[in-house]
Amino acid sequence: MRHRTDGHPPRRPSIGITPDVCTSETDPSVELYQLKASYSQAVVRAGGLPLVLPCTDDLSCLDSYLDRISGLLVTGGAFDIPPSVYGQNPREGMGLTKPSRTTFELALTRAALDRNLPVLGICGGMQLLNVLLGGTLIQDISREVANAHEHEQRHDRRQPQHPVEIKEGTLLAELMGKGTVMVNSTHHQAPKTVGEKVVVSAVAPDGVAEAIEVGGYSFAVGVQWHPELLVGSIPIHLSLYRALVHKARELRR
Repeated sequence: MRHRTDGHPPRRPSIGITPDVCTSETDPSVELYQLKASYSQAVVRAGGLPLVLPCTDDLSCLDSYLDRISGLLVTGGAFDIPPSVYGQNPREGMGLTKPSRTTFELALTRAALDRNLPVLGICGGMQLLNVLLGGTLIQDISREVANAHEHEQRHDRRQPQHPVEIKEGTLLAELMGKGTVMVNSTHHQAPKTVGEKVVVSAVAPDGVAEAIEVGGYSFAVGVQWHPELLVGSIPIHLSLYRALVHKARELRR
């Protein structure tokens, strides 16, 4: 790690992380926030300081959240974005939706981009980034993509499932190298059409978009896989978190 000239390690920029919202298994009337430890562990390993940003329907909190962070990590979860958000009706294969979480994350991510804060979207977070910018989603890959591969792996998610092809000339290629890289896969949706200034930077062998990046911002990247679970088996995946932290540190020197 590169050290500062005063002999101390580089400052850890604060990275806001969105948690999931669910109900208690023992008492359905109790609402819980949940966050997989691998997200915060990857932020720490990349040199950042993770801060959880609880979902709220009081959107006046957004500016206060963003005043306290230097980068944003939008996480995934076992739910889908309501199709009404991108102008469609639900079709067969749609899963559970969490409208309150989606409303919060859309507003938070838009506000972060308006401030030009670096943003990394993981799985559902990538889908949200695309929808926010005007894109649409494949509601169920197995039903809508001809000859689709399996995108919901059943084995250990710390191990890869399939390759993706990273496109030359993209930011993702700078971070991970162009060509093929193995990824894990835990999703049944993906971008169908991309939003404004959104570029698909990696695709699966069946043509499904696996990564996007957005021009005109300091850093706005989304990946369909979970790099935080792969840093043990394929260390190059930590480069996505390192890039987020690096951009956040640059922003708030």
